[in-house]
Amino acid sequence: MHFVDAKGILTNSGGHCGMNIYRGCSHGCIYCDSRSKCYQFTHPFEDIEVKQNAPELLEKALKSKRQKCMIGTGSMSDPYMHCEKELELTKRCLDVIRKYEFGVTIITKSDLILRDIDLLDEINQTAKCVVQMTLTTYDDDLCKILEPNVCNTKRRIEVLEEMQKRGIPTVVWLTPILPFINDTEENISAILQECARVGVKGIIDFGMGLTLREGDREYYYDALDKYFPGLKERYIKTYGNAYELPSANAKVLSKYFKTFCKEHGIMSKSDECFEYLGEFPEKYSQLSIFDF
Repeated sequence: MHFVDAKGILTNSGGHCGMNIYRGCSHGCIYCDSRSKCYQFTHPFEDIEVKQNAPELLEKALKSKRQKCMIGTGSMSDPYMHCEKELELTKRCLDVIRKYEFGVTIITKSDLILRDIDLLDEINQTAKCVVQMTLTTYDDDLCKILEPNVCNTKRRIEVLEEMQKRGIPTVVWLTPILPFINDTEENISAILQECARVGVKGIIDFGMGLTLREGDREYYYDALDKYFPGLKERYIKTYGNAYELPSANAKVLSKYFKTFCKEHGIMSKSDECFEYLGEFPEKYSQLSIFDF
């Protein structure tokens, strides 16, 4: 872990803003796309870069913004990885968002987010808060292999349930689905049943498969050699160096997924989910005269 003073904290995209407080991650997920060389990390991925001035930068940015919007975080690095427990930079940034009555949407795999549930509740009461949770496998033993340094799926489902009790909307990322590993109807069904039970608003799926690029491909294949001997060769024979690696069961699984979501009133189209995540409530969109 190393500390830097960042020059900026927000990136603008389609009417909402993105924020990454950390760069790198300690969760150790074997399939992590953020390891890809295209993101041009200049430090080891586990040597987390901490933007120590993030709360101050965020306050300066939101104080001068004339239009309310959603602030998204977690797309590149989990805002609730282990160092956040002591550093509390995500918590401080949430407090800034609450103070200026902006919205927030967070992607995480960690139950540490429950520490800040009161803040998230306040943001949802004054604007909008959406908690996004990644769920890939319902099997605890497999989860320990795929996502070794973070809480398991069942605990994440408990987090979703706690959010529902507060009226905080949730969206699940059902991705990646790894060919020959977790691409079974039994796995998908178990996760979807729990999503319906805890009342998630939407589920994002990118076609029941995996993507691999230079950097994360090598890390993933090393993990396959360690935990699934012989599977790397099967991947190479089946997919070569392709970027998109769809499951052989993709059509069946996708059909089941879409049918299930329709029957349970859950958003299943990615575009629809992203539109919802980026949409700031109209009734809160105008600043008061005291904000100018």
